[in-house]
Amino acid sequence: MKALIYSSESQFMPNIVLKLPQGAYPGASRERLVRAVNEAAALAEQIPDAPQQRALCWVMVEELAAGALSCGGVDPGLLLLLPCWALIYVPVGVLDAESRALYVAKVHAAFQAALPECETRRLASSVVIHEVPDGYWAANGVIWPLAAMAQAAGYRHLQHLLPVEQLERRHA
Repeated sequence: MKALIYSSESQFMPNIVLKLPQGAYPGASRERLVRAVNEAAALAEQIPDAPQQRALCWVMVEELAAGALSCGGVDPGLLLLLPCWALIYVPVGVLDAESRALYVAKVHAAFQAALPECETRRLASSVVIHEVPDGYWAANGVIWPLAAMAQAAGYRHLQHLLPVEQLERRHA
């Protein structure tokens, strides 16, 4: 059986989808939010501060038009709420209970810190972490096992998953 060679250009994790009310985070506020969410991901997942590894963290922003959501059957604007969601997809084994709690706290803090000064609604964040089972994450037509993700993303706490010869090359 031929061994698969994994390159960091062909896979993307984590995937983070932010769902926000339309116009809630305009311009510089959106940039601050995306940057802070990226930092939260890197911290919680222990991704090194290297551009080729940080580039694997994708943050997608979806804006919801007025009337696209309700809280208890009521428009959240009438309740003076600013509902914001983060749906985070990460491979099983990357996070433990402590890092999940850190992730959630940092993403909520990112929503809060990036709010425009003129925003008067109360932030109501929801962060859902979806842990994708090993063998169920694929990119560009190839299944990516956790060891390959540890290699590509450089997860500091998962380097023991790499084959010994790869570890020896990294530390030579």
